[in-house]
Amino acid sequence: MLVAKELDVKNHESYHNHERVVYFEHEAAGLKAIISVHNTNLGPSLGGCRMYPYETQEQALTDVLRLSRGMTYKSALAGLPLGGGKSVILADPRKDKTQALFEAMGEAVDYMGGSYITAEDVGTAEENMLHIAKHTKYVTGLPKETLQQRVQNPVGGNPSPYTAYGVFCGLKAAVKYRLKKDSVAGLKVGVQGLGSVGYDLCRFLDEQGATLFVSDINDAVLEKAKAEFKNVHIVGLDDIYDLPVDVYAPCALGATVNDMTINRLKCSVIAGAANNQLHQKKHDQILHDKGILYAPDYVINSGGVMCVGYEFFQLTDNPFAYELNEENLKAHVSEIENVTMKIFDYADKHGLPAGEAADRLAEEIFLAPDKMKSVANS
Repeated sequence: MLVAKELDVKNHESYHNHERVVYFEHEAAGLKAIISVHNTNLGPSLGGCRMYPYETQEQALTDVLRLSRGMTYKSALAGLPLGGGKSVILADPRKDKTQALFEAMGEAVDYMGGSYITAEDVGTAEENMLHIAKHTKYVTGLPKETLQQRVQNPVGGNPSPYTAYGVFCGLKAAVKYRLKKDSVAGLKVGVQGLGSVGYDLCRFLDEQGATLFVSDINDAVLEKAKAEFKNVHIVGLDDIYDLPVDVYAPCALGATVNDMTINRLKCSVIAGAANNQLHQKKHDQILHDKGILYAPDYVINSGGVMCVGYEFFQLTDNPFAYELNEENLKAHVSEIENVTMKIFDYADKHGLPAGEAADRLAEEIFLAPDKMKSVANS
């Protein structure tokens, strides 16, 4: 039996006017999870379901509060009529995944009454979403073969390729703005983490003639990169911070820009796929003062939420004045380059670091939903 407990998080250090946070347990299924809805001014909250072996419930709560808040800002600047939410399952994805657990998670998502839409995230995958979908319609990121049974010419599915393409678009904007270059050809890019998104980003960079310096905990993926890419160098996990590169692209864990690493960085641009790359808000200003241009992570990695958003809209109601198809989705993701440039312009105009500039522009949208507009089309 699913048990739900509403959490009062108003005194939590990561509270930011969150609308609703619920803790769930299903003893028989082995489920312990938290769903956090940050803001639904623009529409139902959308955010992935993360599965991670948190050491404590408090650690999980902090993560889900920060992640759900980030999704509000991400969807606003992505031009989506969606709010921000997130869920976390307190379990080890390497050994705790069961059909029963994800079906119970589906019950938890449905309990939220449509205020939260889930999708895959770190530690979860498309097949897990299928089990969630047995108990709720508020799920996206489903396998393409499943979508093909429901709609003709489906969009969506695995969002990673769109996330990577969006990061590449944002990275190009930062390179153009700071280095005054229209191409990444000949640039040195340090890519930290070669998961599905980081690897695809490397592919885009390699095709355009960049020199890659890559690190990852997985030796096999490093060897694959060495065999596939034209100009790639493997570096140590800790050495990535000390490289004299043009661009540092964090694509693994968050908070890699912190008190220990920030003075080691020798790059001109930070542009990567990882969420919450800055350990603390102060690091946004420190980067600004050091002359390092930071492309806000939730802006340039928003291709994934565009992908799963389009999928959900195709299965429900299309809020746009154009057809939902792969061509229009890719065009929407391409606008990340323009949005990122507008953030840099706004930051310079107001003397702000880029992260704060992005936050202000997002708040202008989701705090005034009657005036909602895509920054890309403004």
